Amino acid sequence: MRLDNSERLFAHARRLIPGGVNSPVRSFGAVGGTPPFIVSGSGARIRDADGNEYLDFVGSWGPLVLGHAHPAVVEAVQRAAADGTSFGAPTERELELAELITRAMPSIEMLRLVNSGTEAAMSAIRIARAYTGRNKLIKFNGNYHGHADGLLVKAGSGAATYGVPTSAGVPPGYAAETLVAEYNDLASVEAVFDANVNQVAAVIVEPVAGNMGVVAPADGFLPGLRRLCDDNGALLIFDEVITGFRVAYGGAQERYRIRPDLTCLGKIIGGGLPVGAYRGGRRAGQKAAPPPPWRGTITAGGLPVGAYGGRADVMQMAAPLGPAYQAGTLSGNPLATAAGIACLQELARPGVYDTLEALGAEAEAGLRAAGDATGVAVTVNRVGSALTAFFTESTVTTWEEAASSDTGRYAAYFHGLLERGVYVAPSQFEAAFVSLAHTSEDIAFAAQQARDAMAPL
Repeated sequence: MRLDNSERLFAHARRLIPGGVNSPVRSFGAVGGTPPFIVSGSGARIRDADGNEYLDFVGSWGPLVLGHAHPAVVEAVQRAAADGTSFGAPTERELELAELITRAMPSIEMLRLVNSGTEAAMSAIRIARAYTGRNKLIKFNGNYHGHADGLLVKAGSGAATYGVPTSAGVPPGYAAETLVAEYNDLASVEAVFDANVNQVAAVIVEPVAGNMGVVAPADGFLPGLRRLCDDNGALLIFDEVITGFRVAYGGAQERYRIRPDLTCLGKIIGGGLPVGAYRGGRRAGQKAAPPPPWRGTITAGGLPVGAYGGRADVMQMAAPLGPAYQAGTLSGNPLATAAGIACLQELARPGVYDTLEALGAEAEAGLRAAGDATGVAVTVNRVGSALTAFFTESTVTTWEEAASSDTGRYAAYFHGLLERGVYVAPSQFEAAFVSLAHTSEDIAFAAQQARDAMAPL
């Protein structure tokens, strides 16, 4: 596989952009090598600047549940763009998207659209502090809630990939208000509450951890958090930026039947703007896709969109109703809301999540079989259509167990897959995502490539 054009582009990018990328994990710092520069996507496949095609299990880091360039989303964005791309004023689509979200997640009685998952988490925490009159926040080791200053404390994802538990540039006073407990360990949460009586405003958690790889909540963990928050007068915030509309239509709170006080949502509610080229991207023997009804090629990657919402009495703390200020000039922009409406309407169709569950189970079985066939120690964690293959002999239920994985072996596996036309996350501590565009044949193909990539290990 040649990456001549990507290498040229990456060299150019490093002169203009820190590290050559606009988000650190894209730099391949954890796995080495040159990141392919992607030019188009269609269905379950993407194509890079050198013409290489990959079966994609990154899916723009999760939101492309429908796959790349889904016709319903593309058409919705086209129609919206023809009417104008941004107004900085209310539009009816904002209401329609809010109605879809609140019907899917009954815990969200009111919500506000924002511009990213980071902004959603930051705003939810501010509202929780305003409502409770308290300052401290409990988060979990290995959970990631965006790059706001007070949240870069023992964060997962990119921070975990580079072994940086905190970030330079964050004043110590910010981090001092963030208290860290251990994911799946209720006793550690209780100890933090006991040491900070009447000081904790909220507990924020990824109900299914996704930024230290996929780690499911242990039995009783989420109900225990609900109980501890109630007993201590704190709010429970679910960060469903990854899990919302992914592990169930109503997110992890539907799957596990827990009602948080506040919920954070991310790009999936904007459809991830899965817009890509229709030309090319077909497998051998497959007929070419019909040409789209518009001219040219759209290669946009994703619109900034997110939301936070929850109990009405809590959300009414937000300005202009309440004293907690939060604003976004372009929040709820017409393209993002149009894409989100189209995406959620597709996901609401009967049988969608049964299909995703079945495809996820096939992917899990394929990875386990690859490990068994090659004798490579692999632990596969899966929740719905999100999964991670950890290169470790232990179970993975905590950050410490995830961190014990062999990242060098993962890097070799990653490049083995890339050479074989399968694109997964360039980090051990991320998830693979199956979409509705994947087929059982795709999953079987990926499983065989995983076996071949593991064989030399």
